[in-house]
Amino acid sequence: MSVESIHRWHGGELHPLDYCDMTETSIAAADSWFVTEGTALALGLHRERFLAAVTEAVTEAAATEAGGEAGDAVEPHLALAALNPVGFWDASRAVIPRTGDWFPRVELQHRAAGGWLLVLRLRSAPERSRSVVVASWGGEDPRTHPRRKGPDLAAMLALRTAVQPAGAGEAVILTPEGFVVEGAYSALLWWRGEILCRPLDEFERVDSVTARSVLALAAALGVETFAEAVTPAELAGTELWSLSALHGIRIVTAWVDGPALAELPGRLSTWRARLDALRKPL
Repeated sequence: MSVESIHRWHGGELHPLDYCDMTETSIAAADSWFVTEGTALALGLHRERFLAAVTEAVTEAAATEAGGEAGDAVEPHLALAALNPVGFWDASRAVIPRTGDWFPRVELQHRAAGGWLLVLRLRSAPERSRSVVVASWGGEDPRTHPRRKGPDLAAMLALRTAVQPAGAGEAVILTPEGFVVEGAYSALLWWRGEILCRPLDEFERVDSVTARSVLALAAALGVETFAEAVTPAELAGTELWSLSALHGIRIVTAWVDGPALAELPGRLSTWRARLDALRKPL
C-alpha cells in the first residue's frame, strides 16, 4: 500500500501535516532519492544539489523582486538564514524510516503571496523496474530551468504522460537541432562497444546524481568515457541506459519510431550490482 506524509519545516522543526493546500505555491527546487532498508546512494550529492538549488532559487527571486540581476540581489543570505535549509535537510534525513523502501522528496516552495516554504514528502517507493521503452518528445522544450530540479516537475510529468499512449514509459527531450539531451525523469548514457557515452556537457539538463555515480565508477574502473552530440537515429545498435534515483540503471529496450537498440548480456546486471554496492546508511 502506498504511503505518503507531508512535513512542513517551521521554527527549526518538522511538523507533520494532516492536510496541506499547495495550490498557492510553486516548486522552486526539489530533490528525491531512493531509500531501501535505511541505505541510499550518493546522498551527499543529493544534499549538495538540493542546497545549491535552494540558494539559486532564493537569490534569483531576490534579484527579481529588486528588479535587477542575480548579482544585484538584496540580502538573499538573510532569507537563506531564516529558512535554514541545512537544518531542514538534516531533520528530513532523520525521520526517514530505516526499514522498508522509501522515495522521499524535499521541496522549496514559493508562495504566491510571497515567502518560502520547505516541505518533506515522505513517500513509500513506487514499483521499480529494470527496463523502459522511450519515445522522442516532438514538441517544444517546456523546461524553464533545465539545470535545476523542481520548477519543471509538472511539465516533465506532462511529457511522460503524452508518450504513454504510444507505449513508452519515458519521453526523451531533444535540442532544436534534434540531439539527445535527457529523459523527462532520467539521464541517458549509452555504450559504443566498451566506451560509455553521454550527451555533450553544454546541453542543458539536470545534473543527475545516478549518472554522476555511474561515470565515477567508470573512471575508477578505467572504462573510457566520451561526450557526443547524437540524434536518436545515431544511437542505432548501441546499448542505451536510462538512469534515475528511483530505478537506478534501466536498459532501454525499445525507442518508439526510433532506432533499434542492442544489449550486451550481463552488462546491466553487473553495473546495477556495482551501483548498489555504493549504497550507504543514511
